[in-house]
Amino acid sequence: MARELRLFFTALAFFTRIPCTRWAGNSEDDLNHAARYFSLVGVVVGLVAAAIFQLADLVFPQDLAVIASMIATLWLTGAFHEDGLSDTVDGLGGGWTKEQALTIMKDSRIGSYGAIALVMVLLTKFTVLTHLEAAKLPVILVAGHALSRFAAVSLIGFQEYVRETGKAKPLAQRISQGELLLAALWGLAPLALLRPQWLWALLPVVFVWGWFSRKLNQRLGGYTGDCLGAMQQLCEVAFYLGVLACSFT
Repeated sequence: MARELRLFFTALAFFTRIPCTRWAGNSEDDLNHAARYFSLVGVVVGLVAAAIFQLADLVFPQDLAVIASMIATLWLTGAFHEDGLSDTVDGLGGGWTKEQALTIMKDSRIGSYGAIALVMVLLTKFTVLTHLEAAKLPVILVAGHALSRFAAVSLIGFQEYVRETGKAKPLAQRISQGELLLAALWGLAPLALLRPQWLWALLPVVFVWGWFSRKLNQRLGGYTGDCLGAMQQLCEVAFYLGVLACSFT
């Protein structure tokens, strides 16, 4: 149990600003095995997003409450996944070869492709969330953050890490089936709180995961840490869009 708690806090310290480094492990082996708890970190981030939304919704219109919730998660995660999205799109959009794409993705400067992708994803997320039922939005946020992080973790289980070095290298080893199942448990459990018809929202997530995974394999031969962040962002938005579509049926 002590080891599992250390692995959870390792994941929490890596992906959020929550001050828990005193309980987290600092070895590459700890970070590698902490992948099983990335979905649970999504639950934590989703709970924060839900709490901020509910508090803001008491005094502000829904659109401002959604903005407050989004700002809270951006601060909490240090825009970690959003940065990965912009870097990945810059690389895939501006690089003709694998080597060019990886070089561009490593550049700390944001390019036009990355900026456009970041703006469009955040704008889509905001617009969709403002159209969803406010009373159900907290549960949807928790489910979206958890599910999308499981989508990112599953990429580790099916593809190879393509950089020799990098911040994500320790967690880029092949995840075991048991660890992937545990990640799936935390990633899928919040779906039980949704209306049964909203489970159809999984279809666009599966489609986006399959399309983007194939694109990464074709262009890069695998993934990088930035690609994991991009997958999380794309699948989160896909889930919200799916829930919105189900709400009108």
